[in-house]
Amino acid sequence: MLTLSEILTFDVLGRAGAEVLAGHDALDRLVRWVHSSEIYEIGPLLSGGELLLTTGLGLAGADAGACRHYVRELDERGVSGVAVELGRSLPDMPYALVDESRRRGLPLIALRQVVPFIRITEAVNTAIVTQTLTDQPYRPGGAGVLADLEGGTALSQQQVTARLRALGFRPERAHRLVGVAVHAAGPAAAAAVLDRAAERLGGPLLRGAAPGSAAALLALPAPPAGEPVRLARAAVAEAATALPGTDGLTFALGPAVRADAGWRRWGETLREARATLRLALTVPLPEAGPGARGGAVVTTSRALALERELAGDGLTAAGRARLVTLVDRALGPLLGWEAAHPSDLVHTLEVHLRNGCSPTRTAALLHVGRQSLYQRLERIESLLGLPVADPEAHGELLFAACAHRLLRAAD
Repeated sequence: MLTLSEILTFDVLGRAGAEVLAGHDALDRLVRWVHSSEIYEIGPLLSGGELLLTTGLGLAGADAGACRHYVRELDERGVSGVAVELGRSLPDMPYALVDESRRRGLPLIALRQVVPFIRITEAVNTAIVTQTLTDQPYRPGGAGVLADLEGGTALSQQQVTARLRALGFRPERAHRLVGVAVHAAGPAAAAAVLDRAAERLGGPLLRGAAPGSAAALLALPAPPAGEPVRLARAAVAEAATALPGTDGLTFALGPAVRADAGWRRWGETLREARATLRLALTVPLPEAGPGARGGAVVTTSRALALERELAGDGLTAAGRARLVTLVDRALGPLLGWEAAHPSDLVHTLEVHLRNGCSPTRTAALLHVGRQSLYQRLERIESLLGLPVADPEAHGELLFAACAHRLLRAAD
């Protein structure tokens, strides 16, 4: 069972404008079930432990004595709490209802916005059933669900769906989901970026925060107007640029998975996002340059796929020696030149190779003119003795340049 305080954190209660008017000290009461009824004499039909929802139709026109009798009968039946929707039958909460609830310590909740009771009962009762089935402590909120998905402890698709529906996260079967892991000193800025990105993408968002970090599932409608991860990255980057207070944030995106692929695949995109984030925090990104500072960083598991293959969970002594040999063999002439002449040839080479050897894009990313780039490329090709666009050399050179960056970061 869930406590009243846990239920009040559900998004559907937030949309209903729930406000506790009495029984603040009894919000740790367990709720066995949520039931709705407009019958004034509902008490004898209840068995205890219910959260009762009512529009107050049965109380409309009732005098103070009738209101107090209504509360006494519910309290004696062991009801966990009463939530009254204001506006239709009862414009305001009757004073006698509030006063008697306070005297008896019965939680009385005002619902100041109209939300169909079926939405509330569905969300809460589904969560109660889910907790019973899993026999695990239920952690309300997005952070708990995301942690269970990432950790692979969600148990079944039915249980995951129930928990997500309780949080208002209902992606369609064909939606594409992208996991996001965030390093953030302040969760508010990260949440603002994710909210804005989700608004731009046009799909639902599930997010949760922990000290210094956050996680999310971004949903993109299907078919997306482009490659899902690219679209998600652009949306997050645009939001981070537009909003204040985002300096120092690092966002890492996992691969896109279909919503109907099942919760295990959802967990995979979250785990890959987390692994990518760990790498992004320890290794300078290839396009950032040796001395880049400031601004939010947004990267993806695809962008750092080579780094992940090279570094894994950390460089062992044997792995480091292997990379040193590779770098010396492929990039020895460039490293020798850089040791004697202040230059940035290896970084230039890596950015150029990663961007399809496009002079326009490489120059823009390096913040240099096209002529300066051509001079660097000529120097690189002269030292290596081969064209950098040579298909046979492309893979080895990119591999070595990435390994060089990893080794420098480890030093």
